[in-house]
Amino acid sequence: MFRISLAIPLLALVACQSPANGSTDATATGTAAPAQSSGSDKGDFRITEIATGLDHPWSVALLPDGGFLVTERPGRLRHVGANGALSAPIAGVPAVWAHGQGGLLDVALAPDFATSRRIYLSYSEAGDDDTAGTAVARATLGDGALSAVSVIYRQQPKLGGGNHFGSRFAFDKAGHIFISQGERNDRPTAQKLDMLQGKLVRLHLDGRVPRDNPFVGRKDARPEIWSYGHRNMQGLAFDPRTGKLWESEHGPRGGDEINLPQPGKNYGWPIITHGIDYSGIKISESVGTSAPGMEQPHHFWAKSPGLSGMAFYTGRPGTPWNDSLFLGSLAESNLIRLRLEGDRIVGEERLLTDLGERIRDVRVGSDGNVYVLTDADDGKLLRLEPPARR
Repeated sequence: MFRISLAIPLLALVACQSPANGSTDATATGTAAPAQSSGSDKGDFRITEIATGLDHPWSVALLPDGGFLVTERPGRLRHVGANGALSAPIAGVPAVWAHGQGGLLDVALAPDFATSRRIYLSYSEAGDDDTAGTAVARATLGDGALSAVSVIYRQQPKLGGGNHFGSRFAFDKAGHIFISQGERNDRPTAQKLDMLQGKLVRLHLDGRVPRDNPFVGRKDARPEIWSYGHRNMQGLAFDPRTGKLWESEHGPRGGDEINLPQPGKNYGWPIITHGIDYSGIKISESVGTSAPGMEQPHHFWAKSPGLSGMAFYTGRPGTPWNDSLFLGSLAESNLIRLRLEGDRIVGEERLLTDLGERIRDVRVGSDGNVYVLTDADDGKLLRLEPPARR
C-alpha cells in the first residue's frame, strides 16, 4: 500500500517471453545505490540507481511528489518512491497479452493528474484466434489500485504475431492524446488507411475522434488516423520550445528515423526506407529511399541504434545539456543525446555506453535530472544528474 501526494514539486526483434500480468512477484526490491560518475562531451555527470529488480520495465512516469510509476512488460504496474521503495504490483491493470514484444507498455499522467489522478496505459490486448493489438486504457490511480478503468482505444483489426505494438503517448495543449503504434510486422498494413496498424492516431482524452482529424468523413479510411506509413514508433514527444510533435521510429536493419508527423501525411514505410531486411536483403515492397507523395525522415541512421523512448531537455539556458533530445538505444545499449538548434540536429553523442544496458525509456524531470529505464530481467531505474554549469 502506498499513498501519493498531489503536492506539485517530476528493439531489436529479440524479446523475452514473460508471464501474464497478475502473477505475483516478490523479487523486485528498491535500492538506493551510491552515485557514480560517467563522462559526456560537456563534462562528467552523476548516475544513481533509484530502483533495481524490475522485470523488463518499459515506461516510467514522473509523479508530482518525486515518486514514479513504472510498467513492467509482463503486465505489472509499480509505484517507486522517491527513495527507491518499490510497491507490490498495483491492482486493476487490464489483462495484458504478454508475448514477444507485447505486454504492458507506456504509462503517462493525464494533463490534469494533479486534480484527477488519472493515468493512461498502453498494452497489447488479446483477440480471437491468438491475435492481438495495441490498446489504451485510462484509469484513476489510488492507493495500491486502479479504479474507473476504461478502454478508450483498440487497434483494429487484431493480427497474429508478437512484434511491433509501439506504443507511446503525447498530449497537446488542446485536449488531444496522440498514440503511436507499430504495423505488427505486417508491412503492407502501414499503407492501408482502413487498418490502424502503422498509424499515429489522435483522439480526445476520452477516446472520441476529433472532428478535424485529416481522414474524418472518408469511407475508405479510419477517422482516428493522424499520419501513416510508420513502422514501429517507439518514442513520441512535443518539443516544449515550438509545440511541434516529434516521433522516433525503430527501423529494420538500418533506417531508424525521426519524423515530425503532420496531419494526413504518408511517411513511406515500407515503400520507401533507408534500411534493409534483417536477413540482409532489400525490403520487398520498397522502391528506394524516396517516392512521390511520401515524406522524407527529419533524420535517420544508416546503422540502427534500435530507438526507444525519447525526451526533450529544454528551457535551461546556460546548462550543458540544454536544447537536447535524448533517445534510448536498444541495439547499441546506450543513451543518445542529439544537440538541437531549432529543429536542426547539429550534433550527437552516446552516453552510458560503459553501462552496457539496453535503454528502454528516458524522461526529463522538473528537477533538471534525466531518468532512464534499462530493459532487462533485472531492470533498473536510473537518475542522471547533468554536468555542472561551466
